[in-house]
Amino acid sequence: MALELYNVGLVVLGVALFGIAVLPRFVSDRAISMPIFFVGFGMLAFGLPIGLPPPDPLEQGTTTEHLAELGVIIALMGVGLKIDRPPGLREWASTWRLLAITMPLSIAGAALAGRWLGLAVPTAVLLGACIAPTDPVLASEVQVAGPGMGTEAEADEGAAGMEDEVRFALTSEAGLNDGLAFPFTYLAIAFALVGLAPGNWLGEWLLIDVGYRIVVGVIAGVVLGYVTARLVFATEPDTPVAKSVQGLEAIAGTLLVYGATELVGGYGFIAVFVAALMVRHYERAHDYNRSLHEVSEFAEQVMMGLIMLFFGGAIVGGLLEPLTLEGIAAAVAIVFLVRPLAGIVGFLGFDRDIAERATIAAFGVRGIGSFYYLAYGLNQAAFPDADVLWAVVGAVVLISIVVHGITATPAVRWLEKRAEARE
Repeated sequence: MALELYNVGLVVLGVALFGIAVLPRFVSDRAISMPIFFVGFGMLAFGLPIGLPPPDPLEQGTTTEHLAELGVIIALMGVGLKIDRPPGLREWASTWRLLAITMPLSIAGAALAGRWLGLAVPTAVLLGACIAPTDPVLASEVQVAGPGMGTEAEADEGAAGMEDEVRFALTSEAGLNDGLAFPFTYLAIAFALVGLAPGNWLGEWLLIDVGYRIVVGVIAGVVLGYVTARLVFATEPDTPVAKSVQGLEAIAGTLLVYGATELVGGYGFIAVFVAALMVRHYERAHDYNRSLHEVSEFAEQVMMGLIMLFFGGAIVGGLLEPLTLEGIAAAVAIVFLVRPLAGIVGFLGFDRDIAERATIAAFGVRGIGSFYYLAYGLNQAAFPDADVLWAVVGAVVLISIVVHGITATPAVRWLEKRAEARE
């Protein structure tokens, strides 16, 4: 029986990997995204009477946390390697607005939705932290393309801002807010462990979780990213074996930077993204950037397919069963009201076309990062109504996958045509 189950698992895994390889040929230019297929396939595979036990993120909290963690850090490296625009206060103005205004408002809005749902304060704050990240894995349809190759002049032109603002804002936001949402997860954990009185948590939270961990994450990303870039571009692969593994440094660097930063107590998510930016801009016109990006994107797509497969399995296993009508309403409000309204407020006075601002506000895709924060929080402390929390977050991610997956490509095309008509 165990051998049969193993073989069934191999078949399911093989079909999923085959889909990762083949589906992009059919869906890349259509109003549908790959995650929808993998969630559906997961529901089918785990729902059929073939003996596969559905995943249970509550029972398998540690596995869920680490699987989602790996998916996020690989995606963060890929996101950083995509961005041509050098960081700067003015150049990244849209990003800073999303991080400083939209993200806190989204967290507050989702936490209020959780309180309306009847969740305890720690659980409601954890809900807010979970839905904060714009997912770097599932938002690929509205992200910038891979690194532009060619001459140094072409690279400089791309760096000056050839990426349209919608794609750039959502890509850079996805790269940074996964790490910057972490203090709010720690805040929820502090509420659950020591209570709501500020004297019990405020000083340590500000000093360690907000200050130390962010600063260390940035510094580690800069230093380790620079070292990684020096190693990557020091020589070029000129033998068959070296060429067969070119680009693998992207995955090696991801694991090294993340692990080293976490060992010294910094935010590894921030460090990985910053390190990827350092690598990308060390030799911006070098052809090897393409290899780094392709390997990173391949690993990202594999992780996306597997996690969405298990997500579909968890759904048929009863993940959403604790949802009430109020829970469904809260999930719908988070996707269609909380993030869009927070995005609109964040871009008040921003000198861009109103259609671009509205699109950025609407496409805050929720996904694997939400799973990670939720699993991490529940593994660190006991939160009341954990099953309800998983159900609401699962519903938010499912709605986001379907709605944003269907509308992302048409929305981006419409903006491009609109921009061409104005020229």
